[in-house]
Amino acid sequence: MTETTATTQKPENSWLNLIFNILLPVLILNKLTKHIGPFNALILALAFPLIYGIYDLIKRKKVNAFSILGLLNVGLTGGLALIGIHGFWFAVKEAAFPALVGCFVLGSAFTKKPFIESLFLNPNVMRVELLEEKLKEHGKQVEFHEHMRKATMLLSLSFVTSAILNFVLARRIFLDIDMTLSADAQSVILNEQIAQMTTWSMAIIMVPSMIFLLGIFWYLMRGIKQHSGLTTDELLKS
Repeated sequence: MTETTATTQKPENSWLNLIFNILLPVLILNKLTKHIGPFNALILALAFPLIYGIYDLIKRKKVNAFSILGLLNVGLTGGLALIGIHGFWFAVKEAAFPALVGCFVLGSAFTKKPFIESLFLNPNVMRVELLEEKLKEHGKQVEFHEHMRKATMLLSLSFVTSAILNFVLARRIFLDIDMTLSADAQSVILNEQIAQMTTWSMAIIMVPSMIFLLGIFWYLMRGIKQHSGLTTDELLKS
């Protein structure tokens, strides 16, 4: 009983997952490489998902999938830069990461707790206990889980779309670098390409992704109202 209560009081924070495992490491690689060197930037960037993953393992007694994805993403980006590989393979890397996340999200759709539940149904924001009570009252637990599964599959589709957009954009930005240039000069050019990719991806990839997420949220809330009878105002905590 105590263990269940503790889990309810301290749910896993999906946004902290994204910040520590993805956003901070990417910012370090993009912004600090030219100041502290590619190797030091790689080690520092790897430290965030590694430490967060270890912390989560100790606290929750389970492996954090986002930390593993973060380590793979940072390791690939920094590793490719360190060994001097660029151009086409950076485009592959840019597409591979959202594709991997999409696979992880899709896989969760076939588990007892689809990823969409962890992302949106946060007990700190929504009256999850009230939702579960109403679902049980209406006998709609199975239908609701199926709705969560479909919403999670839609979310995985958004990552596949991002992977395709990432690859097309990266192929235009990550051009081959002249190998006759010095290592420092190649590093500067690569950092500029990474920065350019980050800037353009905000407009070309993030905006469609946000629209996609808003659509999924609308679909999610419509299903919640349909199966539980709760309105958005009744579900959200004041």
